[in-house]
Amino acid sequence: MVPGSSARTRGENMEEGFRENSPILFGADSTPRILAVEPACDVTMKLFLRDAQGRLEIQEEPFKPFLLLEELSLLQGFKGEHFVEQLSGENPYRFLVQFSSWSECLRARDHLHRKSAQAPSDPQAPYLFLSDPVHQHLLLTGKTLFKGMSFRELHRLALDIETACAPGYEFSNPQREEDRILSIALMDNRGHEEVLFGREMSEPEMLECLGNRIQLLDPDVIEGHNLFNFDLEYIAARAARHGIRLRWGRQGQEVKIRRSRFTVAERVIDYTRMEVYGRHLVDTMFLLQYYDVTAREMESYGLKAAAIHFGLAEQDRKYIERDRIQWFYENDPEGLKQYNLDDVRETLALSELLGHSFFLQARIFPFSYQNMFVRGNATKINSLFLREYLRRRVSVPKPPGKAEQFEGGYTDIFRVGVVRNVIHCDVASLYPSIMLSYRIKPCSDSLGVFLPLLEELKTFRIQAKQVAQSATDPHLRDYYQALQQTFKVLINSFYGYLGTELHQFADPGAAAQVTSLGREIIRKMLAWLEQQGCQPVELDTDGIYFLPPPGLETPDKARELVDRLSGSLPQGIQVEMAGLYPAMFSYKRKNYALLGEKGQILIKGSALRSRGMERYLREFLSTMLRLLLEGKEEEIPALREEFRERIKAHQLDISWLAKTETLSESPETYRQKVAARKRNPSASYELAIASGRTYRAGDQVSYYVTGTRKTVRVYENCKLASDYDPAHPDLNVDYYLNKLEDLFKKFQDFVPGVKQSRPAGGRGKRPPRTRSQDTGSKA
Repeated sequence: MVPGSSARTRGENMEEGFRENSPILFGADSTPRILAVEPACDVTMKLFLRDAQGRLEIQEEPFKPFLLLEELSLLQGFKGEHFVEQLSGENPYRFLVQFSSWSECLRARDHLHRKSAQAPSDPQAPYLFLSDPVHQHLLLTGKTLFKGMSFRELHRLALDIETACAPGYEFSNPQREEDRILSIALMDNRGHEEVLFGREMSEPEMLECLGNRIQLLDPDVIEGHNLFNFDLEYIAARAARHGIRLRWGRQGQEVKIRRSRFTVAERVIDYTRMEVYGRHLVDTMFLLQYYDVTAREMESYGLKAAAIHFGLAEQDRKYIERDRIQWFYENDPEGLKQYNLDDVRETLALSELLGHSFFLQARIFPFSYQNMFVRGNATKINSLFLREYLRRRVSVPKPPGKAEQFEGGYTDIFRVGVVRNVIHCDVASLYPSIMLSYRIKPCSDSLGVFLPLLEELKTFRIQAKQVAQSATDPHLRDYYQALQQTFKVLINSFYGYLGTELHQFADPGAAAQVTSLGREIIRKMLAWLEQQGCQPVELDTDGIYFLPPPGLETPDKARELVDRLSGSLPQGIQVEMAGLYPAMFSYKRKNYALLGEKGQILIKGSALRSRGMERYLREFLSTMLRLLLEGKEEEIPALREEFRERIKAHQLDISWLAKTETLSESPETYRQKVAARKRNPSASYELAIASGRTYRAGDQVSYYVTGTRKTVRVYENCKLASDYDPAHPDLNVDYYLNKLEDLFKKFQDFVPGVKQSRPAGGRGKRPPRTRSQDTGSKA
């Protein structure tokens, strides 16, 4: 049997099951193989479909835009043509109003704004208006994209550009005359690949050729890494300079460009959004950021780093430093072409790995594929409620508004330091399991939509997780691991949805009930383990790390113990053995390091693994943690001294010492806040402003610290990392030595010969207990 073939077969069977039609989950309209939906004119929608033979078909159908109303009196004085339908039920939005055209709907929106003095964006407005016409159409018709299609049938074209940069500048700028596009690589998932090269055609010819290739190849999706904020933005600027119109859309439609933003976990991404009629754009940098919300394992969101991380890079992959692009263009054009092609090859591979889950989501949620990446999970869940309530013509509630804070999950720590032979058990999807077992749903969900949706998505996620765990093929394992992680975030968002203030079916009271039951279940697990002679180490919202009694350290005995624990809990609450670790370093709540059976190290928590740390600190800390876990604490003082000497001798590459920060707001907003004394000066912003480059929220800046004192003001003593000259090093040695020493001091209690406060035997010590350790975070 081919390695991984069993897991592959199970995965295919799982997807077949996922294709089963469910009106609540997939929408009531079963029209298959829709690639895209676009407004054709004011009164119709255009559907792009692919038939079973792969041919493109185009259909038009009527478009009936709508809004929801509390009271019909709000429409008094509105002269436009409309049709009113009263909805059943007692929820506030009792009237569905449909219009003959999109322009009529917009006029009604403006009328309601004036009449009510409440904007369409106000969650408590007496009307509900949805600003995306495609979303409206999909909601009301029950259609979704890609039904009956596999991901491999989607025609995907990857694009990547290489650009010139004028001497004396750090970054290429499309607004400068001499900065231009040198190379455009194209590769699709059907075997086409080529490079449009600046030594073989002028820049206007390259741009015209690019548009012709897009029309000729006719992809459903255009992909790229940092596509929106670099490649497309650069192409659009250069095309405007040459008076070239980007007619990339199906049927020759010109692209539309606007500024936009979206949120991934705690990060706000500001980007230049481009819309291509009849096609979708996918930025694989966005995919990486979504993946890392739960994985928390990416050191960088760069394409090369991601390809290496996932094992997607070819053995003979070509690498060229940014400042060497021009040299290769002039002296080794074939090398530059290969480098450019390697970029698009990795983009396609990364998109296939991480994009599939969003392809499946596009079969569920009433949004375009492109919008699937920028809509929050709560918004997606809310759309399923709206679609089903509209289908059954039932009134819709208003958002609950401001709610009191409630207690979150239970987390605690019982031992600090290194402990050995640690078992980790957790409840499979604790909050979703509680909601399903105890039948907790929004009080306003009169149709009972919430729990069936959650059940189906949870089942799919568990199946994907099982395939990932049994796969021996590493690529197949990564593929299904990414799939299950995306759906894990989605189903866990059902709890988060309950606690929101902005969505129609939210219910903070139900969310509080879920967390209360979660704390009760975790405490029952803890009490049961202690009765069996186990010693808890760390307790998280849905799982426990503990030391088993002597004789139960083997995998079989440990699994038997966890199975008995699971059997002691209420029906529907299932505990799984998530891991058996030779050693664990417990530092503080939600901050620990684990030594795996094969020697791998897993680090969790911002105190032990922070992207805000310079690389030399991360490397020092991870190596120190490995020595602690492997019982080699006596080697740590020598490690510390080695790093000190390398810093003093300027033996570390500047990339190890530089700090990379993401701009959370625009430089102009930063300047205004600093001037108004609403924030402190920042090195990254000061350097961004001084660089002359147009920086935006979401951009990154790498810099190092100069000067001679360890306590310098960093924003006044810093330079861009790209300006560092190793032949004349000017970095602040004392500053970097001091940061190393500060980090080491946090862990010196665990290092022999420095400060002994650890009990003998390596079983760890109990931290001081406080009441706050029994309290979860506030929702």
